[in-house]
Amino acid sequence: MGRGGDPMAGSDNTSAFTRAFGRQLKLFRERAGLTQAELGARVGYSADQIASVECGRRIPKPDLIDKADEVLSAGGILKTMKEQAALARYPAFFRDAAQIEAEAVEMHVYDTHVINGLLQTDDYANAMFVLRRPLLGQEIIDQGVAARLARQTVFSANPAPIMSFVMEESVLRKPYGGRKVLRGQLEQLLLIGEKRNVEIQVMPTAREDNAGIDGPFTLMVPKKGEQVAYLEGQGRGILITDREEVRSIAVRYGIIRAQALNPRESLDLIEGMLGEL
Repeated sequence: MGRGGDPMAGSDNTSAFTRAFGRQLKLFRERAGLTQAELGARVGYSADQIASVECGRRIPKPDLIDKADEVLSAGGILKTMKEQAALARYPAFFRDAAQIEAEAVEMHVYDTHVINGLLQTDDYANAMFVLRRPLLGQEIIDQGVAARLARQTVFSANPAPIMSFVMEESVLRKPYGGRKVLRGQLEQLLLIGEKRNVEIQVMPTAREDNAGIDGPFTLMVPKKGEQVAYLEGQGRGILITDREEVRSIAVRYGIIRAQALNPRESLDLIEGMLGEL
């Protein structure tokens, strides 16, 4: 998932939600007798940003929703739309997976092309969207980066989920966004890899036997439910719930982990790569 919801997000459902929220915000603002500039000043946003939300061009951030609800005495009506606003940041194909990811008690990831979205720095995530073809507008890029980084709150969940990541060595050598961006990304991997609930492993390029030849995937165990698998590529995502198919992918992941470097060896390799930059 670096996968993990690229924001070609202008689906009909998203547009309908942003327009509906914008109308509600405008209604409460006018009832309070405030201009867009006055509301913006009170909630810490510019008049243009308020206008964009009211017109349905911008997906409201949770912070804006909370502050606007309080400033406009909306009685919690705007706040009730926070969950829908959070999901609206993702393309339709990723929303079900995003809900499961946010509440998962276990997550196991294999990546072959880019570093997983849950591990990306701000700069690396930005590069992922800037490099897209056709080119994306800056507002879409900003929304995509914000949505991707927001997913990383999973690391601070209590209790923390059990997480493991296996990535191909070649992924760690691709200087997307430049060498400085890659350096920052590798440093972040070292920090995350030291977390007690996270294990990061690298699959060496020189491995002659690699069970991951079918491509990347994510396995997730919901808080209440059975393990599911998620596959993503070329702007499409598939959530797999069939028990036998998920079991097959889980078995494959076990073999991939056995073939990869162990977590300590992997972090040592990443540290060595940093020394080469």
